[in-house]
Amino acid sequence: MQKQPKSILKEFWGHDAFRGSQKKIIDSVITGNDVLALLPTGGGKSICYQIPGLAKEGICIVVSPLVALIQDQVNQLKSKGIKAIALIGGISHEELINLLDNCCFGNYKFLYLSPERLQQTMVQERIREMNVNTIAIDEAHCISQWGNDFRPAYLDCAILKELAPKAPMIALTATATPKVVQDILENLKLEQVQLFKDSFSRSNISFKVKQTEDKLYQLKKYFSTSKGSGIVYVRSRKMSVSLSEFLNKNGFTASFYHGGIAKIEKEEKLNLWLKEDIKIIVATNAFGMGVDKSNVRSVLHYQIPDSLESYFQEAGRAGRDGQRATALMLITKEDEDLAKQQFLSSLPNVGFVKRLYLELNNYFQISYGESTMETFGLEFNLFCKRYSFNPSMTYNGLRILDQNSVIALSDRYNEKNMLRFIASKEGIFDYLNHNRKVAPLIQTILRTYGGITEYETKINIHLISQKTGKTEKYIKIILHQMHIDGIVAYKSSSNDLEITFLVPREDERTINIFAKKITDFNIVKEKNMRTMLDYVNNSSLCRSTFILRYFGEKTKEDCGSCDICLENKGAAQTDIKEEIINCLKTEPKTSRELVPYFAVEEKVLLENLRQLLEDEVLLLNHNNEYVIKQ
Repeated sequence: MQKQPKSILKEFWGHDAFRGSQKKIIDSVITGNDVLALLPTGGGKSICYQIPGLAKEGICIVVSPLVALIQDQVNQLKSKGIKAIALIGGISHEELINLLDNCCFGNYKFLYLSPERLQQTMVQERIREMNVNTIAIDEAHCISQWGNDFRPAYLDCAILKELAPKAPMIALTATATPKVVQDILENLKLEQVQLFKDSFSRSNISFKVKQTEDKLYQLKKYFSTSKGSGIVYVRSRKMSVSLSEFLNKNGFTASFYHGGIAKIEKEEKLNLWLKEDIKIIVATNAFGMGVDKSNVRSVLHYQIPDSLESYFQEAGRAGRDGQRATALMLITKEDEDLAKQQFLSSLPNVGFVKRLYLELNNYFQISYGESTMETFGLEFNLFCKRYSFNPSMTYNGLRILDQNSVIALSDRYNEKNMLRFIASKEGIFDYLNHNRKVAPLIQTILRTYGGITEYETKINIHLISQKTGKTEKYIKIILHQMHIDGIVAYKSSSNDLEITFLVPREDERTINIFAKKITDFNIVKEKNMRTMLDYVNNSSLCRSTFILRYFGEKTKEDCGSCDICLENKGAAQTDIKEEIINCLKTEPKTSRELVPYFAVEEKVLLENLRQLLEDEVLLLNHNNEYVIKQ
């Protein structure tokens, strides 16, 4: 007997009612219709295919572009007691067979896979044998070369309609312009499709852009008055660390998050933020995808993003509970040039991608014609240094190789610790006698790894930490000291990227297949950057209206809460000169000290101060304070 969508929603998600068009979308999919669902960030897209997948007999196949997103979705389903499988890189041929068997015979409800994995003949053959009840194409904008994250492998997703002809297909996205929507419909061959589009409007979010000469001051000032949790987006790992330190030094609780930290550390930081033990997370765009926190009150962009799609998706992580929230971007006069330099001057051309691919193969000693399907750890900065590669251009080049299914790229930190006891038994016992504080740690390692006195052994620092109650940092310090003392041979290495080679090495021939797409990719990136800068420099059109028009949505009225609308509202109330003079009668004040006294935008205050200086009503003293001229 088929379960009712509302009862599934209550049982697994604890909600009593659907939002927006969710109910209509779910009913349409369950009825057997193909669907294109355009829902805003935070609009609950995954429920639109997960509930049909649970309501009907059989398995739901989900195509998703990001390994991290796939893993997050599968983990969330498993935590609810729902059987789900992920086919991602780094699994052996035998393991792949076992996982596909489970999909056919193990009563699993969800199979998540990348578009590249879908191209494998074995996977396609086994899908034909499955009882597929629903096909979901998540982040469907990736199918369009005009989409923000175009992945050519998405063009082959239409084959699922041949492999499972009775299953309805639902395509979902939160960032589709009209041109991208048309590409989705054509490339997925969705002819008799039902289109559902909830407004992308986030009326509870105040979108603001603030130009300043002192970002750090504005950052501190903003969070001193804002309530609730916040996210600060930056473009580099180094910046995430430095801003986090700055906020902590100024009395806030903050932490940093980026793709180069260990998985367990990511989980710890995320949990501290989710439980609100820390207020602010300073992160690169590695953070946010799949994070379920509804009461984020602030999303602050410290640097200009590469596209309006990226910005809207990240800003949209604020206010998912429907309560008031703010999306603020802080910019200086130099930021526009910096953004162009990072995103446009570092776009790789065909020649660079060919050289990058060649050196990547040489780095991992892959011979011409060899096909490995093996996953390698890459310490990115060391690789760039060895070949004198520009890091930004190199990362963009790796993404192009990833998008065109030459490699599978994953931002995943891994650490490898190799250990062998090289001292004699007598030497080890003597060391234990003279270092009794570390004896329990050494004994735990010897008991855990039987052959460690004879062979170099890979050890799990996290496991040892759990067994001994000592921190991972402490354990590494002790092992390093034992290495110096000649008791052990200890080697530690790490990588912050994982790369799986998906095709045989053929050097230039590999790249020539999609050389034109590299040029097209650069054109799209340049267009995206221009639109983003137009948004930043806009001084007349409501911010929400600007965003919605970009996504092809007409608006009847302005938001009334963005910086543009507030400035227009305050135009009739901009003359606050008399109030400023009264405020300065008690004592001189700087412009910063005056801000809290007035319920107007800071630029309005500064304009009034400028006029008072020109009229010689006020003067600036040697402390840069405004005083009334006597």
